[in-house]
Amino acid sequence: MLLRLEAEKLEKKNLGSWASLSSETRGRVRPEEPCPIRTEYQRDRDRIIHCKAFRRLKHKTQVFIAPEGDHFRTRLTHTLEVAQISRTIARALCLNEDLTEAIALGHDLGHTPFGHSGEEALNEVVRGGFKHNLQSLRVVEVLEGNGGLNLTWEVRDGIVHHTGPKKPKTLEGQIIRIADRIAYINHDIDDALRANIINLNQLPKNCLEVLGYNHRERIHTMVTDMIRFSWKQGIIGMSPEVQQATDDLRDFLFENVYIGSKAKVEEDKAKKMLKQLYLYYLNKPEALPQGVDTNDVYRRACDYIAGMTDRYAILRYTKLFVPAGFAT
Repeated sequence: MLLRLEAEKLEKKNLGSWASLSSETRGRVRPEEPCPIRTEYQRDRDRIIHCKAFRRLKHKTQVFIAPEGDHFRTRLTHTLEVAQISRTIARALCLNEDLTEAIALGHDLGHTPFGHSGEEALNEVVRGGFKHNLQSLRVVEVLEGNGGLNLTWEVRDGIVHHTGPKKPKTLEGQIIRIADRIAYINHDIDDALRANIINLNQLPKNCLEVLGYNHRERIHTMVTDMIRFSWKQGIIGMSPEVQQATDDLRDFLFENVYIGSKAKVEEDKAKKMLKQLYLYYLNKPEALPQGVDTNDVYRRACDYIAGMTDRYAILRYTKLFVPAGFAT
């Protein structure tokens, strides 16, 4: 029995007419024989989970650089939280959970070490700038495996448009744009409270009255509101009241956590470190590992540094720029 065909029949039976069916994908750049067991989107999800870039996310900063604690989020735990939230929403809206999960798991594969400070550093020195969503697309299309992972069009569209001015073409991809924000707003509050960057009394009361007074309540409110609004309006989104409270809470984080707080005191060091590494490899391209675009040293240096984990970047910097002790 071809289990994939049975799964495709179940999609047609159980999902809404507005869902993206795996049997109707726009396909892959390089055609492949279908898997006898998995649907096309399940196959994409598995390829992402098993790729090296996904594993490296566990050692990449979310917000707090080199935190002294085991419970602070990393880029990997953020990704898993986005996947969980987005699957809940997709299931409730009769959309394709497998497509949603694949996009969620792949959306940050191109993120730099040291979080958004690393992204800012590369954006300031790389020709043409640097955006992590474009790098995530490059990871799955070019850098992983032999010529990329060859994912379906819908997954690649959701990855590259999970942030920025253009929305994904699929409703599943549009879920990720909001689920990403739901996840990071709430877990960044949780981490900031744990680190004593902020305290509960500082959180804006007007937001708490709408969204809830603890982590669980806020996620529940945002997710259930998004489901109700999307069902009623026929578009992916939140009600005006909850959207405004969510935006206000995000603004609070920028003012009190993301910019100028003690959680960010090491950011300038991290940015200078990545910039120095980039300039070093431009001047010494022979030190770069062999990769794609071998004639474009700018691209190779960018790919190499963007793919580093926090600790590997520190190790490379230490080896290249910190004098070693003299041993007799």
